[in-house]
Amino acid sequence: MADLSQIVKAYDVRGVVPDQWDEPLAELFGAAFAQVAGAREIVTGHDMRPSSPGLSRAFARGAAALGVDVVEIGLCSTDELYFASGALGLPGAMFTASHNPAQYNGIKMCRAGAAPIGQDTGLTDIRALAEGWLETGAPESAATPGTISRRDVLGDYAAHLRKLVDLTGIRPLKVVVDAGNGMGGHTVPTVLEGLPVELDAMYFELDGTFPNHEANPLDPKNLVDLQERVRAVGADIGLAFDGDADRCFVVDENGDPVSPSAITALVAARELAKHPGGTVIHNLITSWSVPEVVKENGGKAVRTRVGHSFIKGEMARTGAIFGGEHSAHYYFRDFWNADTGMLAAMHVLAALGGQDGPLSSLVAQYDRYAASGEINSTVADQAGRAAAVRAAYAGAEGAELDELDGLTVTTPDWWFNLRASNTEPLLRLNVEARDAATVARIRDEVLAIVRA
Repeated sequence: MADLSQIVKAYDVRGVVPDQWDEPLAELFGAAFAQVAGAREIVTGHDMRPSSPGLSRAFARGAAALGVDVVEIGLCSTDELYFASGALGLPGAMFTASHNPAQYNGIKMCRAGAAPIGQDTGLTDIRALAEGWLETGAPESAATPGTISRRDVLGDYAAHLRKLVDLTGIRPLKVVVDAGNGMGGHTVPTVLEGLPVELDAMYFELDGTFPNHEANPLDPKNLVDLQERVRAVGADIGLAFDGDADRCFVVDENGDPVSPSAITALVAARELAKHPGGTVIHNLITSWSVPEVVKENGGKAVRTRVGHSFIKGEMARTGAIFGGEHSAHYYFRDFWNADTGMLAAMHVLAALGGQDGPLSSLVAQYDRYAASGEINSTVADQAGRAAAVRAAYAGAEGAELDELDGLTVTTPDWWFNLRASNTEPLLRLNVEARDAATVARIRDEVLAIVRA
């Protein structure tokens, strides 16, 4: 029997197919989702992985067996599924394992209006139902099964995004996009069609075996092809999407990566121009520049834990207009508080094309500090090593300590955050300071304790 504790994570279902889960289990998940969501109709979509169409259809059969109608939108990005959930007012399920290797697949689920389903908001109940049925057999079918129908929402999704960011008046831009053989290859041409953008498409063929590189732009090695291409063709900007195209990474005209914190600050300034005095959410390892820019533009910055469930929860609680994470997830009130890398990319294109300077000059005003990036250390005793770091800095002059998410130590000149991974025996360190030498010093001090 499948061990669901191995595949039902904090925010989604994810595991190796068919070793950890398969179509019969997807059918049970579909029935459980239908029951927990409590709706008469749901919407499903899937990415380009070889296992995705079969898993998605099995899930639909499970829901339909309980009398629930299923609208299948087929191949889509994760943010396109969120659009469908929001626009149609239906609970949704997206079949994707995002940036994971080809043998993985998963399900990201939401309630109507793209409200997230996580461990504390229904995922635990879905797991419990599926586990029960694994032991006792499938649930009893409804007297009248639900229908399964198809609907194409790609055009509506593109039209909605283009209502939120006007790109018609920008100067002509040469844009290289690396879709990594993921769903960006499906959505980008439709979203950018007819705009003053010369699109140079890399790896747009949908191929869930990822023949060129992993569709994970957070790993620098997966940006190399894009960086080289931007330099070779003299592009104004490069964009890289992950496998399900909900995250977008940006490189400038020199091929240099633009930090997601700088993108967060830039988009926050643009959203605050539309919604004066609004609240912007940022997680605690985004740069100091983010709350600074928010305040400079008349907004209110709210700091949260890392993770989309925390960001979306704070977005809903505070009525925030925008939220950004260091991992290049960007959340918009105008998009049902859901994350969409495509909308963030359109904001960057609008900002770049609305002035004459290069991207490197434009983002310099939002990139004010030196940073280490995230450094992972494999440690057996995460709690013990973190406690040792805490003890080392507890008496440091001018240092403030907080434990909103892991340990954050802040001084007037630098800060660091040390957090344990939820899924692996890792401690993750992020350091930021007013200069690179200080970053190196604090990084080495903390790592010496962590890795002692």
